[in-house]
Amino acid sequence: MELRWREEDGARLASSVWRAGPGLRTISSAMLGGGIGAASWVLNAQVAGAYARTDPVAHLRELAASHGLDGPGVGMLTAASVARTARGSDEGVAVSATVGLRVPTWASSPAGAPDPELVPLQVDGPPPPRVHRPGTVNIVVSLPVPLEDAALVNAVMTATEAKTQALLEAGYPCTGTASDAICVAAPAPVPGGTEPDPFAGPRSVWGARIARAVHAAVYAGAVDYTEWIDGTRR
Repeated sequence: MELRWREEDGARLASSVWRAGPGLRTISSAMLGGGIGAASWVLNAQVAGAYARTDPVAHLRELAASHGLDGPGVGMLTAASVARTARGSDEGVAVSATVGLRVPTWASSPAGAPDPELVPLQVDGPPPPRVHRPGTVNIVVSLPVPLEDAALVNAVMTATEAKTQALLEAGYPCTGTASDAICVAAPAPVPGGTEPDPFAGPRSVWGARIARAVHAAVYAGAVDYTEWIDGTRR
């Protein structure tokens, strides 16, 4: 995985680029390349805290092209520091996570509750616009074995449960943030190759490894975030 830098919105911003090559199958909640499908790269791009573009998919395509990425891929955005990407691994499973927790959030909240991530910009004149300023947890999981469709969905569940466990253990009373994203990548099945595994729950062989690797990465990222924030970087 490469770390690449760019100047944008008056800031020096990092992106992580994984050039996996052909033969990869992903399940993702990302804006670009979401769902289940083929992918040959994964991009996790940092944006400024006051990010206000209304065309994030087009932005991700621009960034992918600037890094020489073509063909199908997965692209995610985050206001967290990509340069401080945390990692975890467990018996063949590799995980990277960018952890931003400016607005820790419980998944279930009362109907009609205001979105705490919509923060008014402080400007003179008419009422200020409201801009989405996410502090996001983005997770990329890589497995060395193919998974059936149901197991890919189960892998997302397992990773999300492990993420929440790690955040709680790191001292954050939340299930995540409202803008978290995930990508689970595994080899595409090939005729005569390894049969896709049908299971990825936390007590299955590969699910348990996913859980431990995600937990390690997110816990490390959450602790690092706690140590790094200073009131202007939340």
